[in-house]
Amino acid sequence: MKVLLVCMASCLLVVRSGDIINRCVLAKILHQEDVDGFEGYSLPDWLCLAFVESNFNMSKVNENVDGSFDYGIFQINSHYWCNDYQSHSENFCRMNCHELLGPNLLSSIHCAKKIVSTAGGMKNWVEWRLHCSGRPLSHWLTGCHL
Repeated sequence: MKVLLVCMASCLLVVRSGDIINRCVLAKILHQEDVDGFEGYSLPDWLCLAFVESNFNMSKVNENVDGSFDYGIFQINSHYWCNDYQSHSENFCRMNCHELLGPNLLSSIHCAKKIVSTAGGMKNWVEWRLHCSGRPLSHWLTGCHL
């Protein structure tokens, strides 16, 4: 019985680790989606944002003290940007929050671009302000061949 439980637990770990995207793979996807230079933010800004918000976890969901949730690799908030059908949402990105989870990152990228296009840009993300803004970020592309 213990062996079965250990096997099941290790399978869950493998599945969960599959939610993490490789930094250079993400860089290529972001590059293809023309985010480098978008609203004045470089590709390393976007990589730093994804790291500090979700640690490159495409399926991360985080509950906030106000009852809203943050979804996906960029931790997009349900109160303003997507509808999770759990609380009031402005739903400015006009999407279901669950579209922001999983391996297809296009919804996350398009919504994040909409957020970056608003007043404040990437400063809308507290973690980006604290850990990325005004810092040298070129190292985020080290070893990535675009």
